[in-house]
Amino acid sequence: MEPPPLAAALALFAEGRVAEAIGILQQRAGAGDPEALFALGDVFWRGVGVVQDYPRGRALFAMASEAGDATAARAVTNLLASGIAGPRDWPLALRRLEAEARSDGRRAEMLALIRRMALTGDGDPLWLPDQERLADRPDIRLFRDALTAAECDFLIRVAEPTYEPSKVVAVGGGLRVPLRTSDGSTLHWLIEDPATHALNRRLAALSGTRWDQGEPLQILRYRPGQQYRPHVDWLDEANPRVLTALAWLNDDYEGGETAFAKAGLTVRGRAGDVLVFRSEAPGGGLDPLSEHAGLPVTAGTKYLASRWIRAGRHAV
Repeated sequence: MEPPPLAAALALFAEGRVAEAIGILQQRAGAGDPEALFALGDVFWRGVGVVQDYPRGRALFAMASEAGDATAARAVTNLLASGIAGPRDWPLALRRLEAEARSDGRRAEMLALIRRMALTGDGDPLWLPDQERLADRPDIRLFRDALTAAECDFLIRVAEPTYEPSKVVAVGGGLRVPLRTSDGSTLHWLIEDPATHALNRRLAALSGTRWDQGEPLQILRYRPGQQYRPHVDWLDEANPRVLTALAWLNDDYEGGETAFAKAGLTVRGRAGDVLVFRSEAPGGGLDPLSEHAGLPVTAGTKYLASRWIRAGRHAV
């Protein structure tokens, strides 16, 4: 007995027979198979055996959603909320989220969280907390209670299933080095749900940047003994990283301070506080004074949300 077409395609992918697998998906997608449409969208979204094409992937997700695929429907809602790889429509994303919330508890939680936020009609924050300037060089600012307890708890839980050992791209690019011994979960564009997107827009507003300058949000988990050794966040690329936003998601742990040794500053935030600092020097290029470390956690578990911010648009 032959396996179902989608299972056969997945088996071919596993064997490295990518062209044959894509051929099966294209045939089934042409017949309107919702799972095949979603799988083919994922192929183009990730660039598996084809030239990566985010808009085409998004279009295929939309077709899969129309054909009844629930996973694709959630992806389309997420992308409508952010405007990644196509038009942004925040009100439509919220209407879709309301429909999804009727049968999906996690989506209902997202909707409830958004309804408690003070947002404009486009999902931007209506207010921001006052800042405390901790240093002028590098520019380091602290925003107290920028996230609510419910928002912090949500980010911790939404990341829980996808943690993996963290690694860092070294200055100069290419090499991945184990400076960070934490576990990390990246809430990449496809799974950046509307609630997470609204929080990313808040982080952008706190940093004085546009949302589309930020890289996907990372949730970091540090257990006892884990740390982030001295490093800089700057990346010397055509569109360099210039700012970092760090949000403390809990404070029931020991150790784990953020230390700017060259600037003579150590910071320990409370749950909901956000630290924004600049890794670009006043005249451009790397500011060596922005070197910092996440000191070892000595008891409990520390959770942080981290967003690297580029000089210009980063989102597709």
